[in-house]
Amino acid sequence: MSGHNKWSQIKTKKGATDKKRGNLFGKLLKAISIAARDEHPPASKGRGSPSSTGRQFNPRLRSAIEKAKENNVPQENIDRAVSKASEEKDLEEVVIEAYGPEGVAIIIEGITDNKNRTTSEIRHILDLQGAKMANPGSVLWSFDKTETGWQPKFKQSVSQDTIDKISQITETLEEHDDVQKITVNI
Repeated sequence: MSGHNKWSQIKTKKGATDKKRGNLFGKLLKAISIAARDEHPPASKGRGSPSSTGRQFNPRLRSAIEKAKENNVPQENIDRAVSKASEEKDLEEVVIEAYGPEGVAIIIEGITDNKNRTTSEIRHILDLQGAKMANPGSVLWSFDKTETGWQPKFKQSVSQDTIDKISQITETLEEHDDVQKITVNI
């Protein structure tokens, strides 16, 4: 008789939705912490959290906060992430380069507290999906860095099967807590 209880159906659906929302909040708050840390590097830990006037002069922090507000992150959580930037927990940004099927270039951007763990987990995900990590610099040359992120210099035309595989790879990578953004050249 399982599946006939309305609450169990609601609980399952709500649990999945809450998990996705929690992952999104975590990613957005990590981005805010990194941007706030850039405003006050670790040498200035004794000064306290970045001020609200400092936020207007840090476009990266401002855009991260705006994105969090668009996704309904509570203001209390945003303030906590900004003040967390001055704590000891060292978050660092990682850029991982990879090649997918048919040589599609993939750039994976992330924020992590343990670069080795994140790199190893992403390598494992890529291996399972039929992609492979590339040496540093071997993929970045084919992209331009802009304010909005990485833009491919050359678009690569690939088969529909490859597009489906790349979609599956990006979906799997986006589920990882440390991955912030994925860019491909198709």
